[in-house]
Amino acid sequence: MAPKSEHSMSLRAVRQLRRTRSFYTAGVLLWAAAAAWTGWTHPGSRQMWVSLLLLAVFASLLATTSLWLYRLQATPMHRPAHHARPRRAVTPRHANA
Repeated sequence: MAPKSEHSMSLRAVRQLRRTRSFYTAGVLLWAAAAAWTGWTHPGSRQMWVSLLLLAVFASLLATTSLWLYRLQATPMHRPAHHARPRRAVTPRHANA
């Protein structure tokens, strides 16, 4: 049986990876727009290559984060343990006399 802290850590990690993935998605969109703009206005310039480099960095970070998130979600999440005895229907008991 997995300890409680492991389950809460995995939920916390999934939440944090989702936030991080959205940040990297915004970075990819920003640097794609910047690379397209500088490629259009100044093709072959240093600014264009820097924008493409940063686009590649954010795209690789986004891919890595998405892969980690996929692997965390692929593992079956453990249901909370229920340690109480299962309830049975209450039946009247008669004393055998």
